Amino acid sequence: MMNNKELELYVHIPFCACKCNYCDFLSAPADETVQKLYMDKLTEEIKVMAQECVDYEVTTIFIGGGTPSILKEEWIAEILHTIYGRIGVSMDAEITIEANPGTLTAEKLKRYRQSGINRLSLGLQSADEGELRELGRIHTFDSFLKSFERARQAGFTNINVDLMSALPGQTAASWKNTLKKTAMLKPEHISAYSLIIEEGTPFYQWYGNQEPGHPPLPSEDEEREMYYMTKEFLEESGYRRYEISNYARPGFECRHNVGYWTGVPYLGLGLGASSYMTDRRFRNEPDLKRYLSLNLEAPNYGGLRTEEEILHVQSRMEEFMFLGLRLSCGVSVREFVERFGRNIHEIYGDVIMRMEEEELLTSREGRIMLTDRGVDVSNYVMSKFLI
Repeated sequence: MMNNKELELYVHIPFCACKCNYCDFLSAPADETVQKLYMDKLTEEIKVMAQECVDYEVTTIFIGGGTPSILKEEWIAEILHTIYGRIGVSMDAEITIEANPGTLTAEKLKRYRQSGINRLSLGLQSADEGELRELGRIHTFDSFLKSFERARQAGFTNINVDLMSALPGQTAASWKNTLKKTAMLKPEHISAYSLIIEEGTPFYQWYGNQEPGHPPLPSEDEEREMYYMTKEFLEESGYRRYEISNYARPGFECRHNVGYWTGVPYLGLGLGASSYMTDRRFRNEPDLKRYLSLNLEAPNYGGLRTEEEILHVQSRMEEFMFLGLRLSCGVSVREFVERFGRNIHEIYGDVIMRMEEEELLTSREGRIMLTDRGVDVSNYVMSKFLI
């Protein structure tokens, strides 16, 4: 590495073709004029923020949203060109873009590769057309297949597919079908999350108010069956679970996400993007109109950053534990000492012993990790590490 400190970049594109019924992300449809204004401001932000990156080398870039692939491909290329020109980026950096199958073309994919993007994350969610319609997705399974094949033809050899279980009207059989159809394509990575009904979404209104006319959500037992099925089927298909909801073929774990779970500093660029640098956590302005009007050359970047918080050692210890325990390999006892100058058992000995007695944690080879039973109640286990 050119510099001795590692940094990850997250670039937020807050636009999508239409808002999905389950989505509470900071995203919305916008016309091309607004999109161009945003890209100009984002480019300006990258240039200004480069001064904070001089002591770092970027090892991963993740372009997320929203639906980044809704934008013109030349705009994505311009963003990356600006980053390369202003910030030190590792020669082997993992560079990911999220894409909706309904927005991808062969030309876009070709331009992405030319721009240095080497990892594609495709949002399939389900292979069932009825489930896709209920989610409000703009693509069909057939359009996903075409996009996947185009991506392979364009030279992408590292593709993630996002899937979602516990959907309205979904059964264990339809979920198994989605897993089968996805695994047959042999993507390098599969993210399999369970639906969470978030406040402020149509799903929250429909199911919170028990409005008639919508398919029922799976029962808790059905959801649990889907969860166990996912792990068993994907591991039989050659995917190793390396994090609670993420599976990969050997060597294709998402480096960007692993960095997040292991405490690598990251800088968020764009509307509402979050950052963690020099033991500080902060978030960018989340209001689009205000973001576009910011004078980034002014002191404090014209008020770009909100919710700024200095993380003291206690908070950093807590995050080290409850983020690191998401990984199948767990947390390193040695790394805890290196980071905090304290033995992990000095701080958490009683909790670790109690969780091991309950067979929720196990220790081996200098690491502490969740057992299979612990994964089932991971939120409970992680809450015990809040000092």
